[in-house]
Amino acid sequence: MKKIRKGDQIVVLSGRDKGRTGQVAQVMADGKLLIDGINVVKKHAKGNPQKNQPGGILDKAMPMAASKVAIWNGAAKKADRVGIKTLADGKRVRFLKSNNEVLDVK
Repeated sequence: MKKIRKGDQIVVLSGRDKGRTGQVAQVMADGKLLIDGINVVKKHAKGNPQKNQPGGILDKAMPMAASKVAIWNGAAKKADRVGIKTLADGKRVRFLKSNNEVLDVK
């Protein structure tokens, strides 16, 4: 079970975007994350008139390692660690380690 999933609110722990928060847009197979508005770089793209794509300098979100982010705990207003526990009915859920709040409530 992955500790960070698509749709989670996260905070960046290190690097150029340290301290910024965002939402996970995609979790890649190699364990990297695409986060909306975080780790954005300039890419030079050649135009393609057949696909109606303009050329120029475009902003593109690049993947970042999951080890550089942590789940954002809205109640405590800080980054938090995630654990996994099994409930009485046998279902495995993620929880915040600081206050034991369960994240996977459906």
